[in-house]
Amino acid sequence: MTEPASGAPGVATRHADMDLRAHWRGRERYTVFATSYGDGAEARALQADWYADPDRPARLHIVALTTELQPGFHRIPQDDPRLTLTLLAMPLDAALVQLSAQPDAVFLDAVPGAGFVRPLARIVAAEARLSATALDEEQRAALAGQGFVFGSDNEAVFASRKPRLPVPPVPERRALVIGAGLAGAAACAALCLRGWEVTLVERHPAPAMEASGNLAGIFMPLLSRDDNIPTRLTRAAYLYALRAWRQLGGIDGAIEGQACGVLQLARDADHAEVSRVIAREGNYPPEFARWLEQIEAEALLGLPAPDGAWLFGQGGWARPGSVCEAMLAACGDRLTRRFGVGSVALENEDGQWLARAEDGTVVAGAPTVVLAGGAGARRLAQSADLPLAALRGQVTHLPGGAAPSLPLVLCREAYLTPAAGGILCAGATYDLDEDPGLRASSQQENIDRLRGLVSDPLAAEGVPLAGRVGFRCVAPDRLPLVGRLPDFAAAGATERLRDVPRHPGLHCLLGYASRGLIWAPLAAELLAAQLEGEPLPLESALVDALDPARFVLRARRTGGGRPA
Repeated sequence: MTEPASGAPGVATRHADMDLRAHWRGRERYTVFATSYGDGAEARALQADWYADPDRPARLHIVALTTELQPGFHRIPQDDPRLTLTLLAMPLDAALVQLSAQPDAVFLDAVPGAGFVRPLARIVAAEARLSATALDEEQRAALAGQGFVFGSDNEAVFASRKPRLPVPPVPERRALVIGAGLAGAAACAALCLRGWEVTLVERHPAPAMEASGNLAGIFMPLLSRDDNIPTRLTRAAYLYALRAWRQLGGIDGAIEGQACGVLQLARDADHAEVSRVIAREGNYPPEFARWLEQIEAEALLGLPAPDGAWLFGQGGWARPGSVCEAMLAACGDRLTRRFGVGSVALENEDGQWLARAEDGTVVAGAPTVVLAGGAGARRLAQSADLPLAALRGQVTHLPGGAAPSLPLVLCREAYLTPAAGGILCAGATYDLDEDPGLRASSQQENIDRLRGLVSDPLAAEGVPLAGRVGFRCVAPDRLPLVGRLPDFAAAGATERLRDVPRHPGLHCLLGYASRGLIWAPLAAELLAAQLEGEPLPLESALVDALDPARFVLRARRTGGGRPA
């Protein structure tokens, strides 16, 4: 059990009288919600009870509040994939509103007020058990009014007859994943670790041959003054990726790259002033993000940084292909690879999705399909209406001596990596055309930006044309698409996400733009949790922001019909 550790006592000692074993026996899944994670003793005690019980539920999910992490939801990877731990760094009332879970047991610890009672009663499962400490009369009355029946001063059973959300059925754990880049490899890993049998279909003869084939991808968080949705989503993805990569063997271990840090130069004096305001608010621990004024930034970089810079000490670069390889290796023998099959089409026969090659032969089939092939999803009839674009990105490869030697990744409007294997990576362009070949004009654009980064008008002078072109899959709002695929043709007058009709068994992981490295692990974890009926690893507002069906509603609201 990892993250976080504090001096607070675990709640196991405060709820020792409530034995959950009789309550959870015979179930497929069991979810516990605690209002204080403390030092993790409660989670460890529950896990110990779970391991010791031969009649334990197949899967145990623990959700708890913490004050030790940055704001938001945090899924903490576990060594046993049958266990999940989700820590919520936010007030109780807000957490209950944002939590997508159905707790079977609740531990309340010295919670102030009674405002939490109604949102708690909305999400708990039928016959949920509750154990509490230090309840006052107002809280007891509020809990009783919402259907909790107390058998003692500290324990109650939820006996309300109000309708409950249906318990998600146990899925048939067979899936077909289309696309073997970062998105598809992460999907395979998340599903195989949960016991799914997965067939991975790729039109190329090997994984990571399109956008995920670059020599280096940058990983870093995003900051904003208002902590908006893209910032919160990127922070959650970044922190989860760092944890997930450690489980795979780590950067510069199983994954080729360097956690050397990223220095993001301020664009100008105005950008620097906004950054100072963010830094003064003190919302970020220094290892996550630290603002450096000019003198300190230049001392670290050894180059001019006239307006200061942000230092992301846990950031760095990684070769995306090596991340794909590590994730696929983690799948073991539950993964079947079907590579080099060319483009496929999908058709549904008796509840099973079949992937057919261009010659009509069936490549693979399963009741669940995950579309993870980037902009290639536009070629499939079921996803052709998604408003996805392919943005051309040319990266320039430079010999090691063509630019100043760097101790970390340097970025602003562009980026420059430290040398690896004698090669520096600089880029990348954002082009609207679909030219797959290297071109001199794009290289010059990269070099011009590089010269601005390092304040040297002669850097990379006369270097040969070298690099790589990839195509980013981008949605209009620059956010990924994660979840069930909407049926645009059947949408009608739908006004709410939950009412949008979906293609049964079809899901997607698309639109990662330039952040595929960090988006892939969390997006796959979210989709796997949805398929399994687990507590979701993100706030419900952020889950909605990623729902592919958002574009159905936007098309209706703008009067444009189906999105182009």
